[in-house]
Amino acid sequence: MATIGHNNLNAKLVLLGDMGAGKSSLVLRFVKGQFLEFQESTIGAAFFSQTLAVNDATVKFEIWDTAGQERYHSLAPMYYRGAAAAIIVYDITSADSFTRAKKWVQELQKQGNANMVMALAGNKADLEEKRKVTAEEARVYAEENGLFFMETSAKTAANVNDVFHEIAKRLPRAQPTQNPAGMVLVDRPADGARAASCCS
Repeated sequence: MATIGHNNLNAKLVLLGDMGAGKSSLVLRFVKGQFLEFQESTIGAAFFSQTLAVNDATVKFEIWDTAGQERYHSLAPMYYRGAAAAIIVYDITSADSFTRAKKWVQELQKQGNANMVMALAGNKADLEEKRKVTAEEARVYAEENGLFFMETSAKTAANVNDVFHEIAKRLPRAQPTQNPAGMVLVDRPADGARAASCCS
């Protein structure tokens, strides 16, 4: 779901990926500027929010960090349904994690919002000596599937803010002119006295 106000955009963003890929660590680094060496596994999903200024607009992300364990997979549609953006995270030191990320992309392409902004994040870029997935392989895959790609490191903070900023920059351009299901456009006049919303 995304709501548009006067130069303001509220956007639901979901993180998907294999257990241990670093989804929670990316969110924690982005929202709180922190990194925990031992991050406990997410149970179900965790919610965060963070606001960014992009050009002349303000984007408030409503971030759903989903659990990577297979037993929680059936819950994922609850979190990505109506999302304006998704970050699919994999671990550059795990080929299996990259394979799993591709499955998430396929699922979103089938069931997600057609106008969703999608990013592919190769996390743990600080572990170059243990790399199993090349940046080139991931970049080509992302381009072929309409995602943008960045390698990130929640540990060093490399490119973490950049991924969210790039999504924020792409969101307004991705908004359709009409209101599809799952999108809520809100007209907020300067005095805030009237708000019209529409959902289907």
